[in-house]
Amino acid sequence: MNQPAEIQPGQQGPSGNPGQPGRPGHGSASLAQSSPTVGTFRERDGALEWSGRQETVRIEPWGPDAVRVRARLGGPVLEGLPGALLDEAPATEASVKIEDGHGQLTVGALTVEVDAEGLVRFLRSDDSAELLTEERAHFWWPGPRLYTPVGNGHHRLEQRFAAYEGEKLYGLGQHQHGLLDQKGAVLDLVQRNAEVTIPVLTSSRGYTLLWNSPAIGRVELAGNGTRWVADSARQIDYWITAGRPADAQRRYSAVTGRTPMLPEWAAGFWQCKLRYRTQDELLGVAREYKRRGLPIDAIVCDFFHWTHLGDWKFDLAEWPDPAAMRQELEELGIKLVVSVWPSVSPLSENHQLMEQRGYFIGTQYGPMAHADWPDKEVASTVQVAFYDATNPEARDFMWSRIKENYLDPYGITAFWLDACEPELKPGFQENLRYWAGPGLEVGNMYPSDNARTFYEGMIAAGETEIVTLNRSAWAGSQRYGAALWSGDIGTDFATLRRQIAAGLNTSLSGIPWWNTDIGGFHGGDPDDPAYREVMIRWFQFGALSPLMRLHGFRDPGMPLGPDMTGGPNEVWSYGEEAGTIMEKYLRLRERLKPYVLDVMRAAHEEGLPVMRPLFLEFPDDQATWSVADSYLFGPDLLVAPVLTAGASVRTAYLPAGARWTDAWTGTSYEGGTSVTVDAPLDRIPLFLKDGAALPITG
Repeated sequence: MNQPAEIQPGQQGPSGNPGQPGRPGHGSASLAQSSPTVGTFRERDGALEWSGRQETVRIEPWGPDAVRVRARLGGPVLEGLPGALLDEAPATEASVKIEDGHGQLTVGALTVEVDAEGLVRFLRSDDSAELLTEERAHFWWPGPRLYTPVGNGHHRLEQRFAAYEGEKLYGLGQHQHGLLDQKGAVLDLVQRNAEVTIPVLTSSRGYTLLWNSPAIGRVELAGNGTRWVADSARQIDYWITAGRPADAQRRYSAVTGRTPMLPEWAAGFWQCKLRYRTQDELLGVAREYKRRGLPIDAIVCDFFHWTHLGDWKFDLAEWPDPAAMRQELEELGIKLVVSVWPSVSPLSENHQLMEQRGYFIGTQYGPMAHADWPDKEVASTVQVAFYDATNPEARDFMWSRIKENYLDPYGITAFWLDACEPELKPGFQENLRYWAGPGLEVGNMYPSDNARTFYEGMIAAGETEIVTLNRSAWAGSQRYGAALWSGDIGTDFATLRRQIAAGLNTSLSGIPWWNTDIGGFHGGDPDDPAYREVMIRWFQFGALSPLMRLHGFRDPGMPLGPDMTGGPNEVWSYGEEAGTIMEKYLRLRERLKPYVLDVMRAAHEEGLPVMRPLFLEFPDDQATWSVADSYLFGPDLLVAPVLTAGASVRTAYLPAGARWTDAWTGTSYEGGTSVTVDAPLDRIPLFLKDGAALPITG
């Protein structure tokens, strides 16, 4: 290894080196001592390093217009820790300068400055405008980065940045708070049913930042500063890029992985309810859709179809011939999707072997059980364990059971990955011990690795069309063919309104395949006129969502258990008027499938979301940054869902820079203004951009 060459303060170090990410301790390096009492700068393999007070900060190019920042107390930064970034960064030209007690790294549109005390500042390269800067908590102590020991080389980590007047912040996964702009919010970084942590943040100031840590923690987007917190981890790690939101999405998806191309069947209508209890019941629904001439592309076989939880196979008493069922559905043009849970009952044939081999998530204290859950052949709940999806051997074993019990005998290739947060009861991550590390350090990555089990298994089996429907996700889940749905939510207009922001923030978090339970999950009486209105408006929104799936636990429900089912939840279950309107939107979705697939290809090839906030396409129109009740479906279709009971008109903002045509009436409007249009019960307001030709009216 070449020894670092000393450079006196004020002397410029090497610059213009290609920005291939280096590895500490390898390659050439240069060094400058900025002050005998502060810090030391080095240029190493195209990266800028600052060291001082036993801390090392490494800033390296990580794709065009982007850098990765890592900081650690007690030595050089660590490689190979769990994170969302792909192992190799795209090769990028960059330059490093060290002079006058400061360091600077420039990567395209982004320039990073580090002062003598190690404070990091991000600038736009073309005009040196500040995008984001670290901020000290106090002029004395602590600084912008705080490491509080929690034992065994782990720290409670805090990373502070400045707040800016008028800044708007988006992304952070899926949440049910109803906020599109999340400035002012405090969010737990933890996975829960309907609350999905994906720690990537897009700012109206022109940057996108990924907190590249699966640690349990929180982010505080306060008026007096932003603070990221990891409850227990070994180093700070984040990635940041400069540019407009659409460009940032391209950059972010390039370094975390892009979604595969969505199969054609998944772009259509998915039928589902909690739950079809038998093979005859499910096939009867599929046959009725076909008898009525209604479009349907997928039907879901939900939980408790198994013998025991964790056996991962059909109960042949209720599903006597899965091969014939799958074959008939295929002949009808319907894909069978089967629910697979990551939890294992002690009654399962797999439990003893998995426990012996260490395939379950471990516990620091108490028995190896993570939740209570009903199972067949017992009157009460049992204590179930979750397989450890971070363990490659556990993933291989899990997939071997899926392949043996679903894929090989029956040709089933589509799976619903429910309860994959995982659904802990109680949710004490600090008691968990994953193969990848302690629960507090790695807990948020579980849903991504669970999707990875199925993606890698399907690829190895020669399958090329891979879709899993997931209740949770983390940064990078999209590269494993993971679709996300918004979890077990309510069934009223207030909940429907919150789904717009939830879907848009999910889209800005790199997950293009997203949907809700149309009509919500918890309840809803198909015979109630008020709920029928909710269902109609939700169904319209669902038809213009990235994925369209009808699901829910309708009234009258039954207690949780192997015998449970809910009320009817098919298109014809809601009366003649509602059924007619819902059929209209089934046919609209079918006509739009070629457009949907075109937009899905943009997600696959460029990383652009399907469901887009208005500012993604129109960032120069400042009004678009505050529109939280409508969205663009791809580049050409503006969707303004009706989100209140009894509404018959809808006011929608049309972005400046385009001319918009009411897709139902043909009336045209110049952008940059709000318009009020008729919205009777059978109509969701839709606007076409610049004369786009889409088959809305048939």
